[in-house]
Amino acid sequence: MRRFVFEVVEGIRIAGQAIWANKMRSTLTTLGVIIGIAAVTLMATVINGLDQEFEKALSQLGTDVLYVDQFPWGQNTDREWWRLRNRPAIQPALAQTIQERSRFAETAAPMIDTDRQTTYRGQEVEAEIMGSPPQYGRIRNVELRRGRFYTRSEERAGRQVCVIGATVAEELFPAVTPLGKELKMGGVPCTVIGVQTEKGESMFGGPGSPDERILMPFRTYDKVFGVSRQDGVTVMAKVESSALMNRAEEELTGIVRTVRGVGPGEENNFAINDQQQVMDSFASVRIAIYGVGLFLTGLALVVGGIGVMNIMFVSVRERTKEIGIRKAVGAKRRTILFQFLVEAVIVCLIGGVLGLGLSALGAMGVSALGLTASLPAQTVGLAFGICVGVGILFGIAPAWQAATADPIDALRYE
Repeated sequence: MRRFVFEVVEGIRIAGQAIWANKMRSTLTTLGVIIGIAAVTLMATVINGLDQEFEKALSQLGTDVLYVDQFPWGQNTDREWWRLRNRPAIQPALAQTIQERSRFAETAAPMIDTDRQTTYRGQEVEAEIMGSPPQYGRIRNVELRRGRFYTRSEERAGRQVCVIGATVAEELFPAVTPLGKELKMGGVPCTVIGVQTEKGESMFGGPGSPDERILMPFRTYDKVFGVSRQDGVTVMAKVESSALMNRAEEELTGIVRTVRGVGPGEENNFAINDQQQVMDSFASVRIAIYGVGLFLTGLALVVGGIGVMNIMFVSVRERTKEIGIRKAVGAKRRTILFQFLVEAVIVCLIGGVLGLGLSALGAMGVSALGLTASLPAQTVGLAFGICVGVGILFGIAPAWQAATADPIDALRYE
């Protein structure tokens, strides 16, 4: 055991000396590895950030909420748009029917939205105005930083009150409390009674993210903006448990088919959506990004590996006489093999460290763009594992050539 440890330490020492003696050559050799490691770690970092942003955006939809809509989500409906456009719109009364008939839905509520320029004393911001009953707060788990949510009595009376998002509050009320202030949405006055907790930037951005949204009672929205029977609404149904989603969807399908007069054997003229459909559509995009990234990464690593192999063959040829001397004094084949394999692995690890440095800079750039980006320990471990694998794979041939060299011929080499 002691002999083996000595051989390992001695092999690493000799390999380090050889690399240090040719610093520039070793660094240039690692360029392909640097690019490959930077690509694979940056790709993993960006994908991880996209996943986090996507999950954060989807969490707003709720894992236990079904949405009855005219159009399906997450599908390519371009070719069928005209057929789907002819479907009857979803009417607000459907929410009450679902609440009365469904065994699995705790509550249901219609929602509708529009974009409007919102102003307060010269300050202006474009916001998504959403109308929905008070149940919206429970269904979408709305959290308030200050103030309160509107009540059923305010809904019934059509009071012009609203709950604003964090960004709207910051833009319109930078120095004063928003509560009790009257802002105008497209010229329509509305009193602020609550401010939502900041959710952060959504990957979808723009009006529609919770921080740039203004909530008001559904009847108030109908009174000031109007709810068109032709365009209709979306109806949300909160299910008792996410484990009951499939059963709730089947029940909901039956209820909506009955309400809309869809006969037996006829195709549904509506869609029941949930966050899983959006996840499925994103999965194909994710796979495409991974595919392209892995191809480019693999190509860079192959090029880098070939460079390492080439320089190791040069190193073996330059040190042929040294190999012959070591063999003549009793060095075993495995010792020579290990020495050159270690040298190849160390060269690749140097490239890995430099590649991780580039990747860290890239992650900082991605974060500056507003996306979540980090370099987790698993990605760093994966990068070093790849470096070791590339070093062994592309270093084995020159190492084997050195280990099997005839000592007599090696000693004669000039």
